[in-house]
Amino acid sequence: MTGEGTGALDATAAAAGANPDAASGLDDAAVAARVKAGLVNEAPPAPGRSISQILRANVATRFNAILGTLFVIVIAVGPPQDALFGVVLVINTGVGVFQEIRAKRLLDRLAILTAPKARVLRGGEVIQLATGGIVQDDVLDLRIGDQVPVDAAVLATDGMEIDEALLTGEAEPVTKHPGDSLLSGSFVVAGGGRARATAVGGAAYAARLQAQARRFSLVRSELQQGTTQILRGLTWVMIPAGALLLFSEFFRSHDSFEDAVRGSAAGLVAMVPEGLVLLTSLAFAMGAMRLARRRVLVQELAAIEGLARVDVLCIDKTGTLTRPGMRLIQTEVVGGWPDERIAEVVAGLAADDEAPNGTVAALAARYPTSPGWTVTARVPFSSARKWSGLTFAGQGSWLLGAPAIVGGAGGAGLPLDVAAAVTRHEEAGRRVLLLAATTGPLDGALADGRPPAAEPAALLVLAEELRDETAATVRYLLSQDVTIRVLSGDAPRAVAAIARRAGIPADSEPSDASRLTEAEVADRIGSVGVFGRVRPGQKLAAVRALRQAGHVVAMIGDGVNDVQALKEADLGIAMGSGSDASRSVARVVLLDGTFAAVPQILAEGRRVIANIDRVARLFVTKTGYAAVIAVVIGIAGAGYPFFPRHLTLISTFTIGVPGFFLALAPGAPRARPGFVRRVLSFAIPAGIAVGAAVLATDAIAYAMPGVSQEQARTACLLAACAMGLWVLAIVALPTSRDDDGAGGADTGWPVPARIALVVAMAACIVAAFAIPLTRRIFALVLPPLSVLAAEAAIVAVAICALSLWRARADPARG
Repeated sequence: MTGEGTGALDATAAAAGANPDAASGLDDAAVAARVKAGLVNEAPPAPGRSISQILRANVATRFNAILGTLFVIVIAVGPPQDALFGVVLVINTGVGVFQEIRAKRLLDRLAILTAPKARVLRGGEVIQLATGGIVQDDVLDLRIGDQVPVDAAVLATDGMEIDEALLTGEAEPVTKHPGDSLLSGSFVVAGGGRARATAVGGAAYAARLQAQARRFSLVRSELQQGTTQILRGLTWVMIPAGALLLFSEFFRSHDSFEDAVRGSAAGLVAMVPEGLVLLTSLAFAMGAMRLARRRVLVQELAAIEGLARVDVLCIDKTGTLTRPGMRLIQTEVVGGWPDERIAEVVAGLAADDEAPNGTVAALAARYPTSPGWTVTARVPFSSARKWSGLTFAGQGSWLLGAPAIVGGAGGAGLPLDVAAAVTRHEEAGRRVLLLAATTGPLDGALADGRPPAAEPAALLVLAEELRDETAATVRYLLSQDVTIRVLSGDAPRAVAAIARRAGIPADSEPSDASRLTEAEVADRIGSVGVFGRVRPGQKLAAVRALRQAGHVVAMIGDGVNDVQALKEADLGIAMGSGSDASRSVARVVLLDGTFAAVPQILAEGRRVIANIDRVARLFVTKTGYAAVIAVVIGIAGAGYPFFPRHLTLISTFTIGVPGFFLALAPGAPRARPGFVRRVLSFAIPAGIAVGAAVLATDAIAYAMPGVSQEQARTACLLAACAMGLWVLAIVALPTSRDDDGAGGADTGWPVPARIALVVAMAACIVAAFAIPLTRRIFALVLPPLSVLAAEAAIVAVAICALSLWRARADPARG
């Protein structure tokens, strides 16, 4: 808050109402004064990078700087044709920028659907607006499931409990009273209330945390880390190889100064994998855009890769396996209470709740007529307590919650007939609530979270229906070796029944987490498939234990009680129909709230991983043979075998254009770790084979009488193109087995399409020789037939050697 802004506010404080109460809030004049003073909560940035960040990421790179410098040098000393690599560089970068901006715009439009909202009291009326529209001193109307958008001071509370775990690490909810402070980023997990905004925008305590949860990032990405590792290693190869080449070209070869400059530039350009980072970003951006069209919002692009590596999926039952909401199918009266009395009590409980959850909504749908009773005491429901209570004037006190909690109060436990009925319903996969009457005071019940002793009055039996796609989705995930763990707040037997209907295997009996500590849940999560009565802290402990055991964990949730686990998981996935709290911390939001979208994310992740794997092999192979040629030429003191324009032709049709298509290819095999190992184990021998073929061709061409420099370099170009097309065929075409996690298998294209890609690139190279204009531009002069015959033999030997090496490295591949 600046001094100028404070002064502007003070000038209108008397008229505008600087200290609003919980009944009226700010009026229009007060809001206008604060907006003018700049005391407005800044809206969080939309997911994704800004336009300037996209331009900087695609243009201002280390390799673009190297190529740009070489472009200027070649333009200064040589013909423009030798600087064609600069044009290709601009085109490739432009395509990447265009596609990423296109993806950003689509994601930004979808992000509006999940933008955080807030309810504020203005002029005595509660209105909803974007969190960016909150001003200093606004009165917030907070209900269960809401995220506190700004720092605030409590004005009034109705049993409000706040989860500050994301800020303090403390998992236990904190009961708030008038005068207490609320921190932005915390969540309302029980009750509700009103609070006055005390700090907005950057002044709020958790402003940086909120931005952190929504920023564009590629965190925990093996692809990003692996690509960076490869590029870092290639830089150390390029430095000595380039220095040796420069020394040889200028001081040991017999080329003119202009030819030495062009030869040095050609060698350095060839070693730069300029398109690798570009196509990696392009694959991620296009993946996010394809998922967006399927109503899946990716808030962090690394999430596309994340689910493809997941081997354990933790899910809630309600809202994930089952349809949103519940249906009250039976009211089983116990203890001799009249049916009419029970109906009145249930209707009163449902009508009093100002922020009903799915359970209360189901009760209200069955008993819509409120008796109009006056509430004198209240204990709101919380996922930690698993019960709620109300005292009605002249009608007594009533509890509603989990039978084991409400019926176990006072140490007596449930009557045997009631316990048997609860067991029967839960084993059938239904949810059971116990309605009980109590004479104990509700005010003291909050002290330890336990309800007072109560007399059972009725069992409220609610049913959930499996989503249509649940069984098929579960079958698919299990077929992909993804282990599923169900962590639900409902009764263990009911959860297990739903899990069985969904096809989730349970090798052991379901565990009742209400009888376990967080440490015990963490110990059992590796062997137990279904947990019931799970508290938020136990979900967090389970996810942490799985990650510490070396698993890649995804968590799907939709409620406030899932927030901590969603944030802790390697990949947090929130249902679009869930709470603002869950959507704000998740990396992926299923906007249609359907579990069926999970296989789509998995398939897209595999697609991205496999495609980048393939593209990286092509680019690193080029760097490998360029380094081999540079080192040998530098030691021998000979001239470089290519003009820069030749390398433009080679790179365009054996790497650049096919790499673009491979980066966007559909389908993929199962993702496996070891990205760097796979790329280098392929690219190093392939680069050596290509480099050896080019160097042998260069030596033979210069050894034969009557062969000009242009003919010798054209022969080397043909050798590089032939070997490059062979490497492309290995990467693009299917192999006998795909054990390395990428390879050419399962690219999603039919075999004729993959063959057509290789043939089309070969045809483009042939066309460059057939068209007089391109022959002149690229200085293409065919050597004598004797040189071509010798070159063909050299290429055949190199291809055989590479194939034999690959067969020896993997006998099954052949």
